[in-house]
Amino acid sequence: MSGAGAGEFDRRDVEGKGQAVPQLPDRTVVEAEILTDVEAEYVTRWLAHAQASRSMERRPAAEVASASGVRVRRLLIGTRRAAVQVWRADPMTRLRTILAYRLCKAPWDVVRLVWFAVRGHGRWLGKAWTFFTYGDLRADARSARLSGDPAERRTAQELIHADSRARWARLAMFVENVGRAAVFGGGLALVLWLADSVMARADMWPWLAGLYEAIDTIAAFAVASAPFVALAAALVWLAASVWEGRDRSPGAGFLIRPDRDDADSWVDERMISRALAHLGIAPLDRFVGGGGELVYSVPARKDGDGTFAQVRLPLGVTADMVADRRDRLAANLGRAKLETWPTEGAEAGLLDLWVADKGKLGKGAGAWPLLHDGEVNAFDGVPFGRSQRGALIDAPILERNYMIGGQPGQGKSSAGRTLCLGCALDPTVELRVYVFASNPDFDPFAPRLSAYVKGDDDEAVEAGLNELRRLRDDVTRRGKMLERHGAAKVTRKLASAIRGLHPLVVVFDECHEMFEHPQYGKEAGELAIKVVKKARKCGITMIFLTQSPTATSIPKDLTRNCSNGVAFAVADQPANDGLLGTGKYRQGIRATELRPGEDRGTAVTVGLTSNRFELVNTFYVAFDEDRDDVSPVIRRALAILDEHGRAVLESGSGDSEQDPAPPRDHLADIHRVLRGETRVRTQVVLRRLAELNVDEYGDWSFQDLSTALAAVGIAARKSDGLMVIRSADVARALAERDEDEDGGDD
Repeated sequence: MSGAGAGEFDRRDVEGKGQAVPQLPDRTVVEAEILTDVEAEYVTRWLAHAQASRSMERRPAAEVASASGVRVRRLLIGTRRAAVQVWRADPMTRLRTILAYRLCKAPWDVVRLVWFAVRGHGRWLGKAWTFFTYGDLRADARSARLSGDPAERRTAQELIHADSRARWARLAMFVENVGRAAVFGGGLALVLWLADSVMARADMWPWLAGLYEAIDTIAAFAVASAPFVALAAALVWLAASVWEGRDRSPGAGFLIRPDRDDADSWVDERMISRALAHLGIAPLDRFVGGGGELVYSVPARKDGDGTFAQVRLPLGVTADMVADRRDRLAANLGRAKLETWPTEGAEAGLLDLWVADKGKLGKGAGAWPLLHDGEVNAFDGVPFGRSQRGALIDAPILERNYMIGGQPGQGKSSAGRTLCLGCALDPTVELRVYVFASNPDFDPFAPRLSAYVKGDDDEAVEAGLNELRRLRDDVTRRGKMLERHGAAKVTRKLASAIRGLHPLVVVFDECHEMFEHPQYGKEAGELAIKVVKKARKCGITMIFLTQSPTATSIPKDLTRNCSNGVAFAVADQPANDGLLGTGKYRQGIRATELRPGEDRGTAVTVGLTSNRFELVNTFYVAFDEDRDDVSPVIRRALAILDEHGRAVLESGSGDSEQDPAPPRDHLADIHRVLRGETRVRTQVVLRRLAELNVDEYGDWSFQDLSTALAAVGIAARKSDGLMVIRSADVARALAERDEDEDGGDD
């Protein structure tokens, strides 16, 4: 259809009604978000004329809705060019169209405004009644009485009495101030009137005459402007009442357009209550049908890229009953199933509901923040992904253990790589990886690893078992070192100063192969549980990756003691609870809702934050045939090690029992750590010796120190009830030894 044809059609069919309409360009896409009645009618007629003229390719009839405030989408016509909102193309045309439409709707708008004003006054009266009758405070007192808590009830009643006394005190103070101002103003006015009555203006002082002239001018202006001020005050009052009485439901426009840009995504208590009332739960249906209203302990509020609310469910209804009908709840709220997360709160009768804004969960996590630069402090966590609220998630490493799993191809190994990449950028962290399969997922890490074993044979499984044995012994050794240093756990300061207390991260990929091994599986499971239970304060973190999280493949106590669970798409409840912990499925924390293939890289997690769970879009650092972003990060990690004067440790080098002890001069080292002080406690000497050389003195006890001193004729002495070593004794022993050595040389 040509442009001229379109114009003739407009004038004949639409402008004849006195309604201005926009011009539609030829062969384009018609897609409008908000259409008025006039615009919808025009677009319908134009499409019908375009089909009848046969000047354009036929397409199915477009759906056109004429109700204001309805989102309407048009079908593609012609050359499939980019979507445009045709009626908004020309500002003047748009203005004429809206004005014409509002003129048609003017009577209805007047009725709405009158109703808004009446309802606004009603709301003001309700607020005044609540204020003067202490309605909100009395509601608290009623709640306390119903709960049967006498202390809370007394507190609520005392609050009412205190508020009443304070309110009357403020009123009395106000009346007193107004009275004083009235007396002062009346007295001043009386004096001025008497002076004006007694004295003529010509006989007054110039300044007094000027004062009277100013008063006369102000009075004349007040009289002249009084009608206008009264009219303005009335209009402001009317506008305020209309605004107070407006329709506050989401998406309901004041007159023309919706109040909110996110009206289609908005969720409030009214919508949640209606959605819950249509779930088919018998006790809930009876409660709502009987006129009951749901209580919101946390009202609906914006929470990241969604809305959170906490609902107190009525008697006979539990949160897991709502979670079982999650698909119906999502449909009632106009959301996808993945965008609706009903979970159990602190009690079985508390429902925690988080509803995502439409389309927000599919946008991904974006690029890994440390892909091109940056260094990590593992004690602060490493970037892992973004939560369903859009917040950056830093996965904690120290004092944590991970169980990561899901169906094949959903991002399990990628998540493990992301954690390890972050740890590799901390120069104090030692990494060890055991992969019980023949896959290259961790091959680029090899230069940064102190131990790397890959394979699905018995030798690889045995190597993993030996690692668990070393970890068991290392936990004992680190515990003794912490005790000698008077520390409750490994800190950044200790990790930087003492190699034997550095953070150690050990990864077991496809760990089910080790735990299900007929020869080594039982011992491996027992050792893993022991290490996980004790390693939290010792700076050891274990990461278990598996695609088979079943009761037979993963020891139940291992899942129970792993603080952090990461579950990608899984098939059933046992797999879900095998990764996230027993009872999580019943509470509504379900990775079974993730769609294999569709939600790749998205995981349900527990323990990463203080929230009960997080739905995390994990960062993806590419490593495949077409792209390798892992190797550059590993090279940067090695450069960071060089900058800090560190090197990649060999497996077991942190264990002082396996290091060959170099010959040390114990007496000289003791003299060195005394630092010239007159006397030093033996416990402080032991700590300083360990800081000086952990391989030599890390395992020293008081008995070892006493033996070394006794060899040169020195004994620890008591001072103020504490065992100390005197610098003078050590210095004298050194001098005597040096004299003996000089004599022997002669």
